[in-house]
Amino acid sequence: MTTSPLHAAAPVSRGRVLLLEDDESLAGLLARALRADGYQVDVLDAAESLPPSPRLTQYDVVLTDVHLAGQGTGHDVLARVRAALPSMPVILMTAYADVEGAMGAIGHGAYDYLPKPIEPMLLRRMLGEAIARRRLASSARPDQAVPAAPTHIVGSAPAMIDLYKTVAQVAPTTATVLIVGESGTGKELVARAIHDKSSRAGKPFVAINCGALPESILESELFGHEKGAFTGAQNVKRGLFEEASGGTLFLDEIGDVSPKMQVQLLRVLQEGEIRRVGGDSIIKVDVRVVAATNRDLKSDVTSGRFREDLYFRLQVVTVRVPPIRERTGDIRPLVTHFLRKHAAELGRPEPRVAEEALATLEKYSFPGNVRELSHVVERALLLAREGAITAEDLPPEIRGAGAASGSADLAGDWPTLAVLDRRYIDRVLQRTSGNKTRAAEVLGIDRRTLNRMFARERAAQNGVAPGAEDDDTDD
Repeated sequence: MTTSPLHAAAPVSRGRVLLLEDDESLAGLLARALRADGYQVDVLDAAESLPPSPRLTQYDVVLTDVHLAGQGTGHDVLARVRAALPSMPVILMTAYADVEGAMGAIGHGAYDYLPKPIEPMLLRRMLGEAIARRRLASSARPDQAVPAAPTHIVGSAPAMIDLYKTVAQVAPTTATVLIVGESGTGKELVARAIHDKSSRAGKPFVAINCGALPESILESELFGHEKGAFTGAQNVKRGLFEEASGGTLFLDEIGDVSPKMQVQLLRVLQEGEIRRVGGDSIIKVDVRVVAATNRDLKSDVTSGRFREDLYFRLQVVTVRVPPIRERTGDIRPLVTHFLRKHAAELGRPEPRVAEEALATLEKYSFPGNVRELSHVVERALLLAREGAITAEDLPPEIRGAGAASGSADLAGDWPTLAVLDRRYIDRVLQRTSGNKTRAAEVLGIDRRTLNRMFARERAAQNGVAPGAEDDDTDD
């Protein structure tokens, strides 16, 4: 049954599929079903019949059975297609589906793996998604410059502009700075920006999370210890105040330190001197302290949990880092920034991001703030296929938040299917700036079909039967 790929003549297509299947009846059934859905389909039955690279480029996706006539298999087809066209999605089908085979196929670059008998709805969804991803990945990439900001801080929301101004004003001074903000907002980045813009930029920047260590260990880390100060102290150790000499010491989560440590920190800020654990000598230190907290220290002072004198010493200047929900306009440049960062770290090409995925991210509140967004982008990068990130690559809780937001908008609204269809078409037209040809491609229908839908609607509004087919060409 080996045939040469045929050239379908349909003027508008949802995509072109190369189908390899040696079961003639199944091949015919699949080809008819896909053509009915608007796909152009060419059928082969053997891996040896796979066309050379130049002719493969005319296809949008390859759909192949694992077991084929002749010597080759679907895995051979996958290997040849990936070697010739790495961006071409290849979907494998088999009646012998198993986890090991599926993982092997995906690991070697298959877009996905379909068990037989083929579920038509699953096949339609998989083909549509694969083609959409490939077109997104191959579309021209717009210039997505990340706004310049201090030390990789990204964002241009009004609250961020205020933050930049404060950093620029306070950095050149010697003042102690207290950075406040929710967990994950990027307080350490702000601390580094203050250090980098100061006269101490050439000296060490040392950071420690005060809330992550028990009191005894934190004391030793900050102030150092003498030999024999406690069991296991076999040598003299310099503390971080000494290590940061001439530079900046960043005390993260300062609100979590014990009362004893609060007294010792207050002494350092007042006197500029420390004493190592187990030592008698006073050591002068020249360190700028920048502290950060996600707690309300004012309330802690009122409740007696935090020393008022230490609080006043720390908050000579207070810098507030806004949560991401107050700067949703920065989500897109943040996504671009994290994509570049993680792609470079993972040694992967930077994928495109679908508009739907970006819109979904903008609807999510991100309780973990920028840190959570970074993790989400890294996860999506790892799961992305065919060089594109879609909403399907986002965590379920984020996709669910977007769906909940959309359903909330329909509260008390029970539109007919026709009304829903028209709302969706209007949304697509809005996204394509009124270009009906492009809108028809996005909707997966012929341009004439779209025009007929408008003609029927106008006829219904005018109370008359629809006449001749509307064939206007205004885009």
